[in-house]
Amino acid sequence: MSTLKNSVQLMGHLGKDPEVLNLDSGKKLVKFSLATNDNYTKKDGEKVTTTDWHQVVAWGKTAEIIEKYVTKGKEVIVRGKLSNRSYETKEGEKRYITEVNCQEIVMTSASNQ
Repeated sequence: MSTLKNSVQLMGHLGKDPEVLNLDSGKKLVKFSLATNDNYTKKDGEKVTTTDWHQVVAWGKTAEIIEKYVTKGKEVIVRGKLSNRSYETKEGEKRYITEVNCQEIVMTSASNQ
């Protein structure tokens, strides 16, 4: 059960092409946003779809695979862990962000269409 302590698995579509960063250390970093949809029916029978956006980051070999094969609109399954961090804006404001640190990515068959 220890592997489930911080485990996230999402299936969704990329909102835009991944942003690729080549760091001074020689490592590669990829960032992208992933949309997941939830469908439900209201009491009155109206069907509703809601969309949540998730920020995803990937490093190293996983980042290289994403850079090479994944583009805007592709459906993927991402497995990783949640990570919280903070940063300071140019104006000196502190901001907080939650990201999925991607450890594995699978392109679904729907991605090939």
